[in-house]
Amino acid sequence: MTKILEVIEIMKDAEPRALQIVNQYLPKPEDLWQPADFLPDSQSEEFESQVNEIQELSHALEYDLFSVLVGDTVTEEALPTYQTWLMQTEGFDQQNSNAWARWLRGWTAEENRHGDLLHTYLYLSGRVNMKEFQLTIQYLLQDGFFVGMEHSPYKSFVYTSFQELATNITHRRVATLCKKQGNAPLAKICGAIASDEMRHANAYMDFISLLFEYNPSDVMRAFGAMMKHGILMPGHMMRESGCPQGELFEHFSNSATRLEIYTGQDYVYLLNKLLQRWDIENRRGLDDDAEKVREYLLKLPRRLEAVIRRSRIPQERHRFKWLN
Repeated sequence: MTKILEVIEIMKDAEPRALQIVNQYLPKPEDLWQPADFLPDSQSEEFESQVNEIQELSHALEYDLFSVLVGDTVTEEALPTYQTWLMQTEGFDQQNSNAWARWLRGWTAEENRHGDLLHTYLYLSGRVNMKEFQLTIQYLLQDGFFVGMEHSPYKSFVYTSFQELATNITHRRVATLCKKQGNAPLAKICGAIASDEMRHANAYMDFISLLFEYNPSDVMRAFGAMMKHGILMPGHMMRESGCPQGELFEHFSNSATRLEIYTGQDYVYLLNKLLQRWDIENRRGLDDDAEKVREYLLKLPRRLEAVIRRSRIPQERHRFKWLN
């Protein structure tokens, strides 16, 4: 209980500086894009021809690429789950909407645009079995997920720093492949989403940098604990109707790896990025236990690289129920 009260007090003390970070990375809704900016106008006389263009371009995309796009959308659509667990983080004050809660509400509101935009695009594409796709979303929300954060703001911000960087890479590379395969409008959509994810990642990384100033040893332990647990993506428990939890995510990950949209090497790259961003190599003023964690983190990338070199990705494509 004493430790929890200490964390809450730190979060309270850090709030004025956290608010500066929030103001830097959280624009007004009027200054952001909305899904309607990228989608056909249903009130326009050109609506039908614009939908026909979406369908023609979508059907030209290769199977693995489109399956990754659908899986990314499932993850984006599970936002109610993410806000639920993050609002339970120690130091978040929902009633008074402190800086931490304000960020979380703004972040999830921005992320909600991603799911709305991609969901509508997939519907218009004519290539998706929408009922199976929506069943996967409902299962993911219903099943929930646990990624090792508990209620710790330190662990939560480490996780979201990594996860937002990972989604930036995924959406950015999907955008690149869509452009190469002749779908410039979809490339523009995925590029806009990737830009949001990078801005969000920068905010979360800045939160951790701030909290390192207040409690370096506990933040270091949180970083180490999350990496020992492994950074699981939010959709790691996704499933298709009639299938067990988690099985579908493996197929989705295989598709992403075959196209080099997100690979094990990217996992190591992002770990190294966080080690550099938070200057782990030069961190001092740690207690003995946290110093051991720091040493573990610095050696971890090389260990992971050895594991990745031995891994093999199945080349056989899974037939997703999502796709006709």
